[in-house]
Amino acid sequence: MKIAVDAQLTVGTATGIGEYVGGLAGALRALGIDLVELKEPGLDPWRFDRRVIWDQIVLPRRARSSGADLLHCASGTLPLRCALPIVATVHDVAWLRVQAHARPYARYYFGPFALARYREAARIVVDSAFSRGELLELLGDFDAARVEAVYPGVANDFCALERGTGDGRTILAVGTVERRKNLELLVRCLPALRHARIVSVGPSTPYRGECEALARKLGVQERLEFRGYVARRDLLSLYASCAVVALPSRYEGFGYPAAQALCAGTPCVVSDRSSLPEVAGGDATVVALDDAAAWTGALAAAMRGDDDARAAAARSRAQQRFAWTASARAMVRIYEASVGG
Repeated sequence: MKIAVDAQLTVGTATGIGEYVGGLAGALRALGIDLVELKEPGLDPWRFDRRVIWDQIVLPRRARSSGADLLHCASGTLPLRCALPIVATVHDVAWLRVQAHARPYARYYFGPFALARYREAARIVVDSAFSRGELLELLGDFDAARVEAVYPGVANDFCALERGTGDGRTILAVGTVERRKNLELLVRCLPALRHARIVSVGPSTPYRGECEALARKLGVQERLEFRGYVARRDLLSLYASCAVVALPSRYEGFGYPAAQALCAGTPCVVSDRSSLPEVAGGDATVVALDDAAAWTGALAAAMRGDDDARAAAARSRAQQRFAWTASARAMVRIYEASVGG
């Protein structure tokens, strides 16, 4: 069995989906799977028009000529036509739930258009039980047996990280600076956390300006730092040295930063929405969304070191839950069922 995987989102600086594709590809090869990664460095995957060209024209052609038995569309978008059976990974359905502020053409392509394509896939993989429920609700009359939750893995460099006691002041927020990530809640906590700072790592959207304006209004602008993309070694260093990783998100299909923090032994605080309590699995602090007082208390406790022992004890458990080998084995079983079907 030869598998072609859409690896276009590994081009350039990868975000969570790029991390997913790269990690899965390595784990599949380690199991002896004949795998070809399909990508085109000349097409910027973060430009909408280039993404559509890749998805709808280049990808199906490359898949057809690859000699593969199956195409794994691992980035959440599928071609309208493809000669091969398709396994689709749907990381979340945020475009149909919480992205009303986005441009209409993007909402359509990543929302209703993508949802219609999922119906044509041989099998669908989602990142969490929460996302499975969300997708099945949106698909309506659909064979639920064709949708399976498989946790993504966490890379070995996070699992092997040498974690100290933390610096007692850094609140690390990892991910795109967009409204659903709810960074403003952390900003509202800063005035009550006198020695704390927020370090945000990830690409920006116009929402960043709103967070900066709020920080200026509260007089904490000097303690809010946006670093954008950072080198891998710098990201690992932040996980090793920060006091706590915080995800106050309104909507997550999985929540990679939480899984990475758990595998690194870094204290983590997450909101009580969407997939985050599931990913936390009882090993991270879960706080009600938008309860600034509760968030302030939880972050203060983490900065005092109250959560260090819990995080260290949970580390081996998390590494088993989010092991790439287990994820890849589940994917192989799904591939075999899809080709056989």
